[in-house]
Amino acid sequence: MTRKQFWSDPYQTELATRVSRVDGARVWLEETIFYAFSGGQESDSGRIAGHPVRQAEKQEMDIVYTLDADHGLAASDAATVEIDWPRRYRLMRLHFAAELVLEVICRQMDDAEKIGAHIAEDKARIDFTLDLPITPLLPAIAAAAQRWIDDDLPIVSAFSDEAAGRRYWELPGFARVPCGGTHLRRSGEVGRIALKRRNVGKGKERVEIYLLDQ
Repeated sequence: MTRKQFWSDPYQTELATRVSRVDGARVWLEETIFYAFSGGQESDSGRIAGHPVRQAEKQEMDIVYTLDADHGLAASDAATVEIDWPRRYRLMRLHFAAELVLEVICRQMDDAEKIGAHIAEDKARIDFTLDLPITPLLPAIAAAAQRWIDDDLPIVSAFSDEAAGRRYWELPGFARVPCGGTHLRRSGEVGRIALKRRNVGKGKERVEIYLLDQ
């Protein structure tokens, strides 16, 4: 099982570890700070032993990384993992902003049900079922989410079931949400947000989340 150091310290940008297994271009590590796509949050970008990571994939309790075929690594080799920190930090900010907006929407509209999400470096989106356009409600939703951000509260991130790798984030006084992503220390790190509605089909709504503070 790959030890996921990004859960212990999502702000860590470099890690010295060892290769645990190699299969052609695919490499497994003993431990990692390099997040792989999961729960809608995109993978980190960065390097392993100086080689750019072309793909990062969850594989049950492991993470497998695809490098260029000529990487030359072998099992037990020492390897330094480096991530693109500006990208990671934007993903963390947008991730929490999206989770916060989703919680606000579900509290204000009992019939809203999440059906998808995607967290990229430029924006996040959440998709949900809803019979009526959400556009008239967006200002109130954005204001409610922004208040929790501006309160700059501590964000708790921990295991609910360590053996199964299940985790959650919690904002005291607001919500506790199952999530295995990388999380901020405080809500205020998100900064200012803006919301935009997209029509993705009858009975479905999409809200896009943008960071106004670069």
